[in-house]
Amino acid sequence: MYTSFDPDAVGVDRPFPEAAALAAETGFDAVQVDLGYLREHGPENYRAVLDDHDLRAGSAALPVDATGDAETYESDLDALPEVAEAAAAVGCTRMSTYIMSFSDERPFEENVAFHRDRLERVAELLADHGIDLGLEFLGPETLREGHEYDFISTAGGMLDLCSAVGDNTGLLLDSWHWHTAGGSTEALDALDADDVVDVHVNDAPEGLALDEYVDTERALPGATGVIDIETFLSHLDSVGYDGPVMAEPFSDELEAMADEDAARETARSLEVVFERAGI
Repeated sequence: MYTSFDPDAVGVDRPFPEAAALAAETGFDAVQVDLGYLREHGPENYRAVLDDHDLRAGSAALPVDATGDAETYESDLDALPEVAEAAAAVGCTRMSTYIMSFSDERPFEENVAFHRDRLERVAELLADHGIDLGLEFLGPETLREGHEYDFISTAGGMLDLCSAVGDNTGLLLDSWHWHTAGGSTEALDALDADDVVDVHVNDAPEGLALDEYVDTERALPGATGVIDIETFLSHLDSVGYDGPVMAEPFSDELEAMADEDAARETARSLEVVFERAGI
């Protein structure tokens, strides 16, 4: 596995070439794929930026609104082959999205069928370009409060949906959502490398019960020690996960820092938790 820098996740707002330079300066192995820059400038220019800084492509956010209205979904789907071809040309082999853990419209089984039908077509188009699809479950109970129907909020439940969607589909596994879904080591033990497409890491505030966590209140990985990041990462390493690991802390303190400091702190946090996990 390797570290990947996502500027947006730590409050850094820079054009892709500058973000890539910052990632390289602060010790990251990769930078998350900026599909907007890739569309505008093309794979050759994009690849040159990566090569100039000895970086590899991380994952990309799926550019399809899989739960939107039919017109938006079909429009996004029509554009996907060209985007996927360009992403593959710069070394991107993973695209990921999150799945909301509730619905106000569809009961559970109906919602499973809806997501399966929408995402099957996405996975097929990505497979044509050698790209895997990562699906993220959202663990916090507070996200589901006040909504009509619960939906998938665990690794096991999301793996069932992945199996229904396609062979090139697996988890975007986030340590925050693993922890807020119960932090079960059994959930990790059930995974192998083929089950995981993408990985996010972070930490959680101290002194809260599981049912009190709020999704946007997080910390850099290893900052509080609440999330057992060593177990999380060491298991992924033991099963041979070989993809990007990106910090997603949602930290106001980090976003208030100068860009260079925010990137450096993020890189340092990943270095620390990798070392603790023996990676």
